Amino acid sequence: MRLLLATFGVGVVSAAFPLVNMEVFITGLGVAVGEPNIWFIALSGGLGQAVGKIPWYEASRRSMDWGYIRKKMEKPKWKRRYDKVRSVSEERPWVGMAMLFSSALVAVPPLAITTVLAGQLRFSRPLFYLAIVVGRTLQFAALLGGVSWLTDR
Repeated sequence: MRLLLATFGVGVVSAAFPLVNMEVFITGLGVAVGEPNIWFIALSGGLGQAVGKIPWYEASRRSMDWGYIRKKMEKPKWKRRYDKVRSVSEERPWVGMAMLFSSALVAVPPLAITTVLAGQLRFSRPLFYLAIVVGRTLQFAALLGGVSWLTDR
C-alpha cells in the first residue's frame, strides 16, 4: 500500500513540477518490484498524474481572462491562430482528445503543453482527466513491463 501511495504522490508532484521525472521513478520501481504489481502501480501513477495536472488545467481555463493574455489576443495574428485552433476543437472534439491521449501515452506533444491548451480551449474536464489516467497508466504499464522483462523478474 505504501508503494502505491508513494507512486501516486510522485505522480502528483511530477505532473505539477515537470523537473521531477515520473518515468525514471516508474523505471526504478520496475527494477525493484517486478511484474506482479504492474497494473496497480501504473494506475496509481496515472491517477497521480491526473491529479497533479488539475492546477495547470484550471489555471489555463482562467488564463483567457488575464490582462496579459487579453492584450496578446488583441493582436490579429494571435487572435486568428486561437480562433482557428478553437474552431477545430469545437467542430471535431475527438481531434483534441486524440492529441491529448497521444500526449499522455507517448508524450508527443508534451503533456504540460497540451494540458494548458486543453484548459484554454475548455476541453471537457471528465474527458481530459480520463485521457490522462488511461494514457499514463498504459505508458507506465509498458515501462514497468518492459523493465520487468529486461531484468527477467
